[in-house]
Amino acid sequence: MNTRTLGTLDIPVSPIMLGGNVFGWTVDEQTSFAILDHWTDRGFNFIDTADVYSRWKPGNSGGESETILGKWFKHSGKREQVVLATKVGFDMGDGKKGLRAAYIKEAAEASLRRLQTDYIDLYQAHTDDTETPLEETLRAFNDLVQEGKVRVLGASNYTGRRLRAAEEVARNAGWDRYQTLQPNYNLHTREDYERDLAPVVAEFDLGVIPYFSLASGFLTGKYKTVADTEGKDRGSRVKEFFDARGERILQALNTVAVQTGVKQASIALAWLLSRPNILAPIASATNTEQLEDLFAAADLELSPEQLSLLSEAGRYDAVAQEPAMAGALPVE
Repeated sequence: MNTRTLGTLDIPVSPIMLGGNVFGWTVDEQTSFAILDHWTDRGFNFIDTADVYSRWKPGNSGGESETILGKWFKHSGKREQVVLATKVGFDMGDGKKGLRAAYIKEAAEASLRRLQTDYIDLYQAHTDDTETPLEETLRAFNDLVQEGKVRVLGASNYTGRRLRAAEEVARNAGWDRYQTLQPNYNLHTREDYERDLAPVVAEFDLGVIPYFSLASGFLTGKYKTVADTEGKDRGSRVKEFFDARGERILQALNTVAVQTGVKQASIALAWLLSRPNILAPIASATNTEQLEDLFAAADLELSPEQLSLLSEAGRYDAVAQEPAMAGALPVE
């Protein structure tokens, strides 16, 4: 496994980031501990969560994922082995949302308590807050860095225009700036990131941490047809990927899987890792067996021909794509 580095502090991180959104949602505490132990025992250290995970589950109020991670840190003693990322900004109820300075401070302290730690390695704006001046938001984040409570700052769900503006505000003020971006990006969902965000990412040399890197499971090969999505937790979300381009992507993934003997999930993550400025795709697991696909992705080197096949299958412009699929096998 070739580690990568986070931000100007050059913090070594594993090339795949473990998504903690499932902890306290579809994965209970005991299973979460087992997943986290297996992840770190294999030398992987990058873990993502957010204060809002998983408020959407009936009976939850938010903070469940952070709480489980905090209990695991205390139980395992592995806090120093982990590069921990969490986020602030989404609606936690009772008016707790956004990126006002006072709320950022309040939310950071709440996350630190739940996580049972005195610092966050990567603290991210979970979503842009256009009602709050960027100067106020970035000063508040900078204060957390100066206080030693945060090491690196990042953004998620920003437009290219707002991301560039945030970078310029921080640089002009001499504050710590966003050094990472967490966008929705995968083999199927490409256009918004590549057209709008990638130029800004390249300009400011940001590390990109794609979420939905497996398109809610669509790219794993788990779903062969729309009918396979019925009754599944993420079924309604996966249905949107079953268009003509989605079918071509599945065919290309299957072709490369046959050539390499590697599962489609690993191939989809390896494609992301080949893209410019990608730091580590986020992928979650609901059991330790699923982690093996993530481990495999970290060591998988696809050939230029295989990468080209995948990229062409996922093209979103109007250019005919059939020639790129020559030799592709049907989805098994």
